[in-house]
Amino acid sequence: MSIRQDLEKRILVIDGAMGTMIQRHKLQEANYRGERFANWPSDVKGNNDLLSITNPEIIIGIHLQYLEAGADIIETNTFSSTVIAQADYDMQSLAYEMNVASAQCARKAIERYQAAHPDALPKYVAGAIGPLNKTLSLSPDVNNPGYRAVTFDEVVAAYTEQIQGLVDGGVDIILIETIFDTLNAKAAIFATKQFFRTKGLPELPIMISGTITDASGRTLSGQTLEAFYISVKHANPISIGLNCALGAQEMRGHIEELSNIAACYTSAYPNAGLPNAMGEYDEQPHQTAHFIEEWAKNGWVNIVGGCCGTTPDHIKHIADNVKKLQPRILPVLESSIV
Repeated sequence: MSIRQDLEKRILVIDGAMGTMIQRHKLQEANYRGERFANWPSDVKGNNDLLSITNPEIIIGIHLQYLEAGADIIETNTFSSTVIAQADYDMQSLAYEMNVASAQCARKAIERYQAAHPDALPKYVAGAIGPLNKTLSLSPDVNNPGYRAVTFDEVVAAYTEQIQGLVDGGVDIILIETIFDTLNAKAAIFATKQFFRTKGLPELPIMISGTITDASGRTLSGQTLEAFYISVKHANPISIGLNCALGAQEMRGHIEELSNIAACYTSAYPNAGLPNAMGEYDEQPHQTAHFIEEWAKNGWVNIVGGCCGTTPDHIKHIADNVKKLQPRILPVLESSIV
């Protein structure tokens, strides 16, 4: 069964936060380095993507917890696995390897889960492509608004290498997520399309997930939700949605709007509420699940899950609350006359 066929029948559940779960292990510098990078010249603590190479059992274990909780889609541990993001740790040369290793961790977790649950419904690996720590739409220098820290071609090259690693590692889906700059997302879309075209490979389904950053309902680069959707719908994604920045309560109106305008399936994986004064998330699993259950009952969503602060317990509550509900039916939209 393909994920498209699965989406016609049921609401799929995507996993929760990777970083939140890694923090529970209270890892130190040595845990990140492992034997291979014991003498690496710069600090690497906090480079979570590196753990797929140095401590893969931790990453596999987190994936397994989400699968046991009811996740249908697990995301690779590759949010920062590009040459651009890895420059912070002088680990640009490891970007491709990180993507392969992270995809393999997710595949191994699914293999172990399926061995223990031979009658389980299909599970999918989404190759997570993050937004980068450099933006194409905004200048990092307030005194020079025309300056850009990176070029479009550099972003495309970085994403192309990431996609190569994810595909080589065995992902089922390309997930372009946490988008705050649509131009970065366009570079990721271009890189994805170009990769499969030039390699002569069947194109994997593309999921796109943006981030509304404030109460105005706009992305960081200034687009409304509708403008964002129109800007990326040419990618013909299997789904478009929102994640991060907001809790479910704050995201509700945006998900309703998206469900009315999107010709494809919709996804939503909010944070566990808004962060408290210490930057931690207090929303309990049953609370998050209650909000998402309402969206499902209203027919707004096809894929649901959690982002920052969410745990396997959140995902279990969400999965339990939506498993008997019907997925959003794709709307019949009027086609534009050009």
